[in-house]
Amino acid sequence: MKRILLIAAMMLLALGAAKPAAAQNRYIVQTTGGLSSVLNLCSLLGCHVQGSLDGNVGQTFLVTTTGNLVTGILTVVEQLLGIVSIETDQLLHVPQVTASTVPSGLYDSAPVNYYGTIAWHGYAAQPAAEIVRLQDAQNGFAVSGKGIVAVIDTGVDTSHPVLAPVLLPGYDFTRNQPGASEWLDVPQLQSGTTSTSQEQQPAFVQQSSVAVLDQSSVAVLDGGPYSAFGHGTMTSGLVHLVAPKAHILPLKAFRSDGTGNLSNIIAALNCAVQDHANVVNMSFDLTSSSPALNKAIYNANKAGVVLVAAAGNESTSAAVYPAAINSSVVGVASTSDSDTKSSFSNYGATDVWIAAPGENIISTYPGGTYASASGTSFSSPLVAGTAALLLSAKSASLNQSQAASAFAHARVLTPNLNHGRLDIYQAVSAWVNSSSTSSTSSTCTLLCL
Repeated sequence: MKRILLIAAMMLLALGAAKPAAAQNRYIVQTTGGLSSVLNLCSLLGCHVQGSLDGNVGQTFLVTTTGNLVTGILTVVEQLLGIVSIETDQLLHVPQVTASTVPSGLYDSAPVNYYGTIAWHGYAAQPAAEIVRLQDAQNGFAVSGKGIVAVIDTGVDTSHPVLAPVLLPGYDFTRNQPGASEWLDVPQLQSGTTSTSQEQQPAFVQQSSVAVLDQSSVAVLDGGPYSAFGHGTMTSGLVHLVAPKAHILPLKAFRSDGTGNLSNIIAALNCAVQDHANVVNMSFDLTSSSPALNKAIYNANKAGVVLVAAAGNESTSAAVYPAAINSSVVGVASTSDSDTKSSFSNYGATDVWIAAPGENIISTYPGGTYASASGTSFSSPLVAGTAALLLSAKSASLNQSQAASAFAHARVLTPNLNHGRLDIYQAVSAWVNSSSTSSTSSTCTLLCL
């Protein structure tokens, strides 16, 4: 055994020496042997364990090294230490933000009582809400949302008057500290750009445009360090629009410039499961599959968590993740107010289960104000909020397949949008009239709250 370990160490060190790296490289390691197996791995490779990405489960870890972890002889390491996979911790970033048409509703600041808080009429009664028959469902079934919806994003304005009553404390994975405020990023004057190697595949916070904010409250720049500022507050606001009584768990995995790390996303998803979230909204995508993310998604499904993800803004049918894991995640495309596929939206059954309005959507924005934006980022939380409505419509628990089945009762449009455009009334009706009574539970230890 010692001889095999010595040979493995010599092979790894020799191969690693062939391509030295001065900077700290980050890797995500999955193991069946717990922390001790990763420590043993690092004793061979000269890496350092930074921490667990799945709490007390102890099967996924972030490690760093100034060298390179060579995955070409992973089978040797597997046999010795129980290592399942080693992958680069990808750098994630958002595409450049461009200006958008300003919907008239963004100027409709007339105050209305929206389930106990005062909101703008333009937000509460926007065309998207009418298109998906939100009020018909809320009134017809006396539902207003239930449970916890985790939002993995850029954080949230924790003081926004519409959101504050339903926000849970959350966690900031970009700083590794409690809380998930977007405002912490604003004072930073750095560009927020980080170089990536050619092996790293970017993921995108799916925001194609943002337009017209209350300029007296906050100034937002196109591009640069604030290009994604407000993204998380907007996605949270759309969950709240659909399910105003559901609690929102903000999990900050992206910075205001839209950058983040795959390891933060994995930690956030595991955190959502271990903090007993019922639904997770993921308004981002990666262009390649990740073994560690796949495992986190599998664990979430097993715990009965409903996962919803943006299908992407690249106007392609190519697979993007996590939406393309279509047996485990509901991928959501974007439609216009005239019920056509948005020009920017991805399409096809690989990425899309259903679609939802995603053009000139009005939502909450940092500073107690509102903004309009377009993108599948803002289609996805309408579906995630619908899952929370399903929870309040029936006493039975709700799992991924049950939610997907209910969502499939949609308005059929074109084949490239799969089951069609979200119809919340039909989705709730289908769930209420289903015979399912299955239940699931999670016994995980709390990770981040």
